[in-house]
Amino acid sequence: MHLGTVHIAGTDRVVALEDGAVAELSFPGDLGTLICSGADPRGLGRRRVLPPEPEPRLRAPLRPPKIVAIGLNYHDHAREAGVDVPARPLVFAKLPSAVIGPGEAIEIDPKLTARVDWEVELAVVIGRRMRDVDAGDALRYVFGYTVANDVSARDVQFADGQWVRGKSFDTFCPLGPMVVTADCVPDPQRLRLETRVNGETVQDSSTAEMVFGVAELLAYCSRSFTLEPGDILLTGTPWGCGEFMNPRRSLRAGDVVEVEVEGIGVLANPVVAR
Repeated sequence: MHLGTVHIAGTDRVVALEDGAVAELSFPGDLGTLICSGADPRGLGRRRVLPPEPEPRLRAPLRPPKIVAIGLNYHDHAREAGVDVPARPLVFAKLPSAVIGPGEAIEIDPKLTARVDWEVELAVVIGRRMRDVDAGDALRYVFGYTVANDVSARDVQFADGQWVRGKSFDTFCPLGPMVVTADCVPDPQRLRLETRVNGETVQDSSTAEMVFGVAELLAYCSRSFTLEPGDILLTGTPWGCGEFMNPRRSLRAGDVVEVEVEGIGVLANPVVAR
């Protein structure tokens, strides 16, 4: 299933994409609330099919309790950055307040940063509480997958010596447009990823390039801390980041960034100056 959240009559509601139409599900809340409840979306009734005009605007599919992110997790990205691949996953946090949805603006504050970069990522949505789970069982805990753009202020990231602040400015975590349930993604290590800036392809790779696969990342994290329903795991980005181009490229006001993961969707966001 393709599941998302729309704002209807002052409230956020769960919707499903079915045969090109958006249907509102019979559930009192958004997608994040549904995941935390443990309810099976396949068993929910349909309240109504939403009319195509005016088109209901998709919001971020959920507001995760926490966002766990992985750095340098693609062989091709490590090569372009001129660094060795990590011996174990490089884990950092991205603050949930950075989340925005499809069509919302990535805001760049020139007082804080001059080097803002794009990063297409496969985002894993946790469906059940995870603690000390083996890699062989880890994918059973996945509710689904969505698309993320791990927007990064490179000058702040490298100057701070740790990554949280430079990757957590408000609007620096676009998510969406929808969550695809895990049964629709038989192998998360065989998905194409792309980024386009103003229509130009700048990233084009595959999750097969991951240093540590999704199951291994989930197991590694769950050995260190509990993953809760609705949490998001960002799994890293491939080659093609603007910071490592020659000459270096950064996002500017007026740009439009599209990040895409095969079979999951295209997430587009304009860039504005704050």
